[in-house]
Amino acid sequence: MVSTQVLQEFYVSVTRKLAEPLPSQPAMEATRGLSTYRVVQLDPSMIFAAIALHEKEKTSFWDGLIVRAALESGCELLMSEDMQHGRRFEDLKVDNPFIRNR
Repeated sequence: MVSTQVLQEFYVSVTRKLAEPLPSQPAMEATRGLSTYRVVQLDPSMIFAAIALHEKEKTSFWDGLIVRAALESGCELLMSEDMQHGRRFEDLKVDNPFIRNR
């Protein structure tokens, strides 16, 4: 599963934040490839739930929105290099795929 937010963040990251950013067309093709997964559309209820998560768990609002989208989609594993490896949110576990010897 991937949320609309993650698609947007991916495109911005690969076109602006890499040491050698991708040109727009290859970045769009890579983003299109990610969109072949089940895409979760964000809605107002997820936004308000993310605000509550942000306040309760002291996450960034943006991370809270990713977590809420994953939880509401029934995910059990969230892959992120940005959040604390092993952290849990209800039935959702955060996994950093770049940590060795897990």
